[in-house]
Amino acid sequence: MKKWLFFAGVTLLFSSCGEYNKVLKLTDYEAKYSYAKKYFNQGKYVRSATLLEEVVPIFRGRSEAEESLYLLAQSYYGQKDYQTASEYFKQYYQTYPKGEFVELARFYSGYGLYLDSPDARLDQTQTYEAIAQLQLYMEYYPQSERAKQAQGILFELQEKLAYKELMSARLYYNLGTYMGNNYRSCVITADNALKDYPYSKYREEFIFLRIRAKYEMALASVEDRLQGRYRDVVDEYYNYTNEYPEGKYLKQVSRFYEYASKRISTSY
Repeated sequence: MKKWLFFAGVTLLFSSCGEYNKVLKLTDYEAKYSYAKKYFNQGKYVRSATLLEEVVPIFRGRSEAEESLYLLAQSYYGQKDYQTASEYFKQYYQTYPKGEFVELARFYSGYGLYLDSPDARLDQTQTYEAIAQLQLYMEYYPQSERAKQAQGILFELQEKLAYKELMSARLYYNLGTYMGNNYRSCVITADNALKDYPYSKYREEFIFLRIRAKYEMALASVEDRLQGRYRDVVDEYYNYTNEYPEGKYLKQVSRFYEYASKRISTSY
């Protein structure tokens, strides 16, 4: 019985491949389009995409053009080739700004890139593009049933970018004075992140890294800059405690404050 099922499966496979190979050789593009839709509905996205790549340019200006282009985008999406899918979704909504599938195309052009967004340690070009596409979707469809989902994804992607900046700030702090003043770079990175991602869950750590780096800069400072840098530490202490009166870094920043405040000259 098992052997019979095996041979039946092989026969069906070769029969299916034989059909597909015949379809590839067809010169009847309407027939090819019909098979492309059949393969798409069967979840055979590589086959549907291959046929649609040939059909879409032929159908340009015809009634089937809009649907075929959208199906081509969805075929790549089904293959999890999100970068290519996004390009075709963009081509669709730019070509058919009032088309039947325009809302879906705008959503999936960003959503696919979100699914393909790399680890925070890697280049985030795709993450930025996903954010841009989803922000456009929100502008066009603020009341859509997908708007809440898009908003949640935007927050998630922005947190990923904030975390990448946090890793950079930590690295600069840990490098210290190695081959330059990396504490200054830590401060600049933290400042920029606080401006770009003011509501990030990493906000407290950015503020802490900033005061910690400024404290280290004060310790290593030359005499004529010493008083100004101690005052920076004191100012940062008040900034931190005003925002986080019971913050998790309170003990450490209090120690920085006590050290700096005792060394500030009253005649400065």
